[in-house]
Amino acid sequence: MAKIIVIGANHAGTACINTICDNYKEHEVVVYDRNSDISFLACGMALWIGQQISKPDGLFYASKESLEAKGAKIHMEAEINDIDFDKKIVRGQFKDGSKIEDTYDKLILATGSTPIEIPVPGRDLENVQYVKLFQNAKDVVEKLKKPEIKKIAVLGGGYIGVELAEAFQLLGREVVLIDMLDTILGTHFDKDFNMRMQNLMASNGVKMAMGEKVQEYIGKDGKVAAVKTDKGTHEVDMIISCVGFRPNSLLGKDKLETFKNGAYIVNKKQETSIKDVYAIGDCATVYDNSIDDVNYIALASNALRSGIVAAHNVSGKEIESVGVQGSSGIMIYDLRMVATGLTVEKAKGYGIETEVASFKDVQKPAFMENVENGEVEIKIVYRKDNRQIVGCQMLSEYDMSGAIHMFSLAIYKKLTVDELALLDLFFMPHFNQPYNYITMAGLNAIK
Repeated sequence: MAKIIVIGANHAGTACINTICDNYKEHEVVVYDRNSDISFLACGMALWIGQQISKPDGLFYASKESLEAKGAKIHMEAEINDIDFDKKIVRGQFKDGSKIEDTYDKLILATGSTPIEIPVPGRDLENVQYVKLFQNAKDVVEKLKKPEIKKIAVLGGGYIGVELAEAFQLLGREVVLIDMLDTILGTHFDKDFNMRMQNLMASNGVKMAMGEKVQEYIGKDGKVAAVKTDKGTHEVDMIISCVGFRPNSLLGKDKLETFKNGAYIVNKKQETSIKDVYAIGDCATVYDNSIDDVNYIALASNALRSGIVAAHNVSGKEIESVGVQGSSGIMIYDLRMVATGLTVEKAKGYGIETEVASFKDVQKPAFMENVENGEVEIKIVYRKDNRQIVGCQMLSEYDMSGAIHMFSLAIYKKLTVDELALLDLFFMPHFNQPYNYITMAGLNAIK
């Protein structure tokens, strides 16, 4: 039997704890988490804030009680701030100030990530909000009940920022979305796709302040009243800052090997550079199959799988991660966009020359009547040298999201665009066309 300490109990930590407790009951599992709740799905935050769901209860899928029922010892509001890797001791304190000192045989770091704070004057003004935890979302929900909160600036055009901008606009607020980049969603899609979403948001009344750098939060009577950028000033009653996250890797940062952004570097077993110490989730690196190298891609789906891998390895069963492709998706004003792997622009950044295979068509044959038959646009990114698929982007008002899983697998298995063109894909009018958009995009690449 081994004593396994897990520091952090959100997505990666919860997956890890569940896997150990379900499969290796002989081990002692002790958990320390500085928060007061477990497993909050921040990806559903905008749905709650925007009143698309009535309450946040469903955004939690585990609890202290459910994990304890499986045999784990869960300590909430417990901050670990020191690790002696040589003696295998963790130290910290509880919320009430009482001290923690505990020993381990194996240690799993699941410390997650923290919001990036823009270092400008006015950060301490009232109604400057950050969004990551349940408590953050709850604060925003409560403040939206105040009639004086009419104008909101959302800082950051990533997934969370875009979703929150839509949510606030649907609630009737005046919204400005500010980002340093020229387009929203810049890291997930290429500009032609990004502009489709950006123009849609603008047409629905969201002011798009792209290419603007925030310089100051201006206050009045202790509350935020405006955001000053290098291109102008935007009057606001509340600021939502969601410009990104960084790995929470302060614990052991001087002892453990870290990535360029500070994340713990791990191998495919989730092992760090110190024996018997593992790292999972947003605090750790991943193996990115699209570039065949270590990378940092913070997604809940990646976190869950890393937790499962670590759980088996720490318990004595050796398994390796198969790597990730960074698959993700978003829906705003009924426009669905999904992606996996590299964009053309990302590939350029890695020095990879690529070509593109594109196609646009309706999902089902034109003769199908009285059925939903949305147009789907697909963009496949493949290497110029060996024609291996390294990325895919799709958009539609129709739910075509399931198709992106195939492209995630294609990247992992190093499928070429030529193989895709001749891949056995079934046809039935209720579902698709005999020459569907995936096949046609592949055929376009081998003309």
